[in-house]
Amino acid sequence: MTIAHRTCPICDAVCGLRLQLDDTGHVLSVKGDADDPFSRGYVCPKGASLGALDEDPSRLRRPLVRVDGELREASWEEAFEAVERGLGRVISEHGRDAVAVYFGNPTFHTMAGFMYRMPLTQSLGTRNVYSASTIDQAPKQVACGLMLGDPFAIAVPDLDRTDFLLVIGANPAESHGSLCAAPDFPGRLKALRRRGGRLVVADPRRTRTAALADEHLFVRPGTDPHLLLAVVHTLLAEELTSIDIPVDGLDELREAVAPHTPEAAAKICRVPAGRIAALARELAAAPSAAVYTRIGTCTSEFGTLTQWLVDVVNVLTGNFDRPGGVMFTRPAIAEIFRPREPFTTGNWRSRVRNLPEVMGELPVATLADELETPGEGQVRAMVTVAGNLVLSAPNGPRLDRALAGVDFMVCVDPYLNETTRHADVILPPPRMLQMPHYDFLLSTVTVRNYARFSPAILPLDPDQRSEAEILARLTLIAAGQGAQADPAALDEMIVGQVLGEASGLRAELSGDSGPELMLDALLRLGAYELSLKELIARPHGIDLGPLEPRLGELVRTPSGRVALAPEAMVAEVRRLRARPATPDSQLLLIGRRQLRSNNSWLHNVPVLIGGANRCTLHVHPDDVAGLGLGETALVRSAAGEVVVPVEPTESIMPGVVSLPHGWGHEGGNQPVAVRHAGVSANALTDETVIDPVSGNAVFNAVPVTVSKVTA
Repeated sequence: MTIAHRTCPICDAVCGLRLQLDDTGHVLSVKGDADDPFSRGYVCPKGASLGALDEDPSRLRRPLVRVDGELREASWEEAFEAVERGLGRVISEHGRDAVAVYFGNPTFHTMAGFMYRMPLTQSLGTRNVYSASTIDQAPKQVACGLMLGDPFAIAVPDLDRTDFLLVIGANPAESHGSLCAAPDFPGRLKALRRRGGRLVVADPRRTRTAALADEHLFVRPGTDPHLLLAVVHTLLAEELTSIDIPVDGLDELREAVAPHTPEAAAKICRVPAGRIAALARELAAAPSAAVYTRIGTCTSEFGTLTQWLVDVVNVLTGNFDRPGGVMFTRPAIAEIFRPREPFTTGNWRSRVRNLPEVMGELPVATLADELETPGEGQVRAMVTVAGNLVLSAPNGPRLDRALAGVDFMVCVDPYLNETTRHADVILPPPRMLQMPHYDFLLSTVTVRNYARFSPAILPLDPDQRSEAEILARLTLIAAGQGAQADPAALDEMIVGQVLGEASGLRAELSGDSGPELMLDALLRLGAYELSLKELIARPHGIDLGPLEPRLGELVRTPSGRVALAPEAMVAEVRRLRARPATPDSQLLLIGRRQLRSNNSWLHNVPVLIGGANRCTLHVHPDDVAGLGLGETALVRSAAGEVVVPVEPTESIMPGVVSLPHGWGHEGGNQPVAVRHAGVSANALTDETVIDPVSGNAVFNAVPVTVSKVTA
């Protein structure tokens, strides 16, 4: 029997786990690591199921290559040669922009995904770069870019020290935080209240987080910017501000929000005017306060506007970059991803809809346009890494049809699923316990400075390849160096670029793979001058202390000051003001977080299916009666329709219905997921409607009709 420790790789909470394995490598139990200084023994149902997920018999072990129209097992050399032929043919006949690449959410959690993402993109040489960022998080990053000049300068709530936390459109009790890594988020919220603090949640649904709060405010979907504009209006009109950082644009901000009184907002967002004004006063009066928002507002049409307003409130109340407010993590790794120049967008535009590039990517909402529209630059080949676009992107059925027509497609993925079934080649990475783990990106948004490395627990079998080798060889093939090129040379080049002028450190680096060498380099160049050997010697993780003020190191605006009124945001305020309010009679669809689910890839684990983890339509009982609904309902939108089981509940406000994201499984090799298929919420989301500033898709406040299913 073996005891092993590792960071949970499933969600954003970076919890430490203690695994018990038998001598065959089978996982006997998964518990929280009580000695982890950050998670302190906490584990959620997803983490506890890591063994079952890792040992899923449906995971692919060998590459699949399409021969005579059918996917068949092949050797790794055959698979890489097929990739070289397929990509090479498309590039030689149609150019590099005829290839598109998509990076799914799990690539943000793996060491190889972090290390090879940029080299693979650069080797492909295409402007058709897409990722999960424009599905759920681009508005936050763009807002940070506009305000601070750095889209990676994301301030997180100082959860363990704040006196007042306002949560808008986020459900961290089930998501465990997002762009805010906090193990045992529910426990931290309870601790906030125990120490005399106050928790207020504004959400169209009474979520698990709302159930923990002192107060829950029902707010109509998509109207969060109206609520926040009225809060900002009150802070300025009543002179409740206490700005203690260098800012620009205060007068412009004052002018922009002048018409947005609490009375005007109340008519739209359904929160009483007096309560909005009181909320502003409470935030201003609290010894410390933080406003946090996430998926619910990021995935709305005015997502970037909402993210900007959240931090405007944090700045105006004197809670930006101070203990108990919102603060910036100081990660253990060197922050090589931070920009040297002020943030810009629109360095190029999409071919069909003329949408601007954001952070080197185009909006995934326009990928189907690029696949379907003939002409020079039409996308004819796809590379996907850990992404099930058909279930996760807007108007998935259209993408499903479009992907069926590509000339060549290669997927790095452990499953044959709704997206990878279109592939010509599938390259499966090994099991999670066979990979080393360090959360490069999540380590930049932890609510406490912390570092932890997890070596691979199990060795690779002879018929497997590491994720690092798979991505390195894809990169070399894309660069024209061929399927036989040596990945070690690429690793040396990348590590050399990381070291830069500190190249003398190369001889001191340790690690069994390119990603480990890069991690060691980044640790040695980082703020704490750690090393990989030190992290290995401390398998439970290292507490690097509470967050400390560091705004001055991060601001990249031309003025060197925080921009309170970027022109793009002032223009969005004007656009919001000109937009007619949604009629009260219009039903609005929102998403739903689930404690035992994570996007589209946990539904093949039997222990996580059932209970509240089901694909049902939440409807208020008054709407059930008014619409005459039975056990199932027909939901229609501008994009499509689905038939789904109805679950009456008073936890959702009247006029709103909720459907979870990531369901709708069919075909592939995931029998448990197919037996509990559900329906895809993205059959209802309209890819033509986006947040125009960030390009993010709109999944919340989607107008729908709901009717009884008749025989």
